[in-house]
Amino acid sequence: MNKKNIFIFSTAFIILLLDQLTKFLVRKNFQLNQSKPIIESILHITYVTNTGSAFGLFKNFSSFFTLFSAVVIIAIFFYLKKIKKDETKIQFAVSLLLGGTIGNLVDRLLYGHVIDFIDFRIWPVFNIADSAVTVSVIFLIYLLWKE
Repeated sequence: MNKKNIFIFSTAFIILLLDQLTKFLVRKNFQLNQSKPIIESILHITYVTNTGSAFGLFKNFSSFFTLFSAVVIIAIFFYLKKIKKDETKIQFAVSLLLGGTIGNLVDRLLYGHVIDFIDFRIWPVFNIADSAVTVSVIFLIYLLWKE
């Protein structure tokens, strides 16, 4: 395995590990729909489930997003060959996308829904995987636009 792939897979694994660890801790320490303030009225930990996409969009489409996630992961593996060794920003963005996509796919396969818990009260509740996917997509759009 080359340095580029080690970087991509290591970063994706760290995202996956953080995502699954935080979801495990929430499942273990909270009842469904329970919420605890971290910063009152700003940031709460709120345990909810989501059958839709990131940030609670498109509810009850879990089967579609399971399939879509698998397609995204396969596409990433095919795309890896096209990423050059010196394209570290693209490598990072792709690793965030891979780690986040796998993180939510694990939830869908194990539970039939995604576990969300980061609650800013002005935005739908989300998780680490959602954040990684969102940041990666915005970053990839920026990088591709810049070219």
